[in-house]
Amino acid sequence: MRILFTCRPAYGHLYPLMPLAIAARDAGHEVLFGTGETFLDKVRALGFDAHKVGASIQEAADEAGGGDPVQVILTTFAEILPRATIADLTPLLPVLRPDLVVYEMSDVGAATAARRAGIPVVSHVIGRSMPAELMAVAADRLAPLWDGNPPANLMLGDAGIDVWPDSFRDPELTGLPTVFRLRPVPWNEPGTLPSWLDGRDRPLVYLTLGTVVFGATGPLRAAIDGLSRLPVDVLVARGPGDPAELGEVPPNVHITGFVPQSELLPRADLVVHHGGTGTVLGALSAGLPQLVLPQGADQFVNAAMLETAVAGRALLGDRVTADAVEETAALLLEDPRVREVAARARHEIAAMPAPSEVVRRLAEFAAV
Repeated sequence: MRILFTCRPAYGHLYPLMPLAIAARDAGHEVLFGTGETFLDKVRALGFDAHKVGASIQEAADEAGGGDPVQVILTTFAEILPRATIADLTPLLPVLRPDLVVYEMSDVGAATAARRAGIPVVSHVIGRSMPAELMAVAADRLAPLWDGNPPANLMLGDAGIDVWPDSFRDPELTGLPTVFRLRPVPWNEPGTLPSWLDGRDRPLVYLTLGTVVFGATGPLRAAIDGLSRLPVDVLVARGPGDPAELGEVPPNVHITGFVPQSELLPRADLVVHHGGTGTVLGALSAGLPQLVLPQGADQFVNAAMLETAVAGRALLGDRVTADAVEETAALLLEDPRVREVAARARHEIAAMPAPSEVVRRLAEFAAV
């Protein structure tokens, strides 16, 4: 079987697809990628054939211009981005001839192109669904993408790959006619953990703002100042940001760029982060409490979800102060309720179907 994965050129859109793509390749299937130009070399370096498909979110947002934030979001995600994907993918499909198209949920234009070409298509969840109130406003923009035959969900289609464990299910996924549950396997490019992590005798707090909002140095500095007051070691991962931008830090704080997160999480005792879905699920997979400092996108939804489930706490806006971070982190490190919820999520995730099993089911789906 030949499978085409499509995604935005961004770490948080590509990395969630990698466990399934690697499992498909390991099973002997031919795996191709379609993504924005800036990530073609990255995908190829990971061993996959890659083709230019679509635009980046930033390019689309720039084209959308200013104005009402909701309207800018709708124009970006329901018009400009799908249009760019359709324009690039439509002439590619007869050349690549995939048996199945898997698109990450924001790349809905891939579903349009695949449907028109008569190719089975499945969405891959990388975050929470669009809030119902926003989806109601977006419906008029998204509906034309389905050529008068709307699916169960205007972004997720009729078939989706769901990575959320039972305690955190997204209700929009449960309403799809076909759902493939997939264990959210933490994935990152190979890397080496700092040697100082060995032989520690204090709890470890992992602090990151991910690969998009890493430039929010105000909240990051407040988190560093607050965490440094606790009897813990703090590892700060700046991702693509410059560690030197943060200046001098206390001796129990260690700043680096990228870290192999999947290897680090089992060593951590608390994760303080922006609320990106990859880090949320990675922390849940490791059974860890979470302190979320959301900055944008679906991070606020994820923060609220964790608080509702008693799996963590959130600090928003001007509440992100050193004192608040210190107090909240100290509580999370000692709160048995949060650890019980996180441990339950870890067991739920471990029981979900492995990528290899989902690949087998997708092959059956594409063959029908």
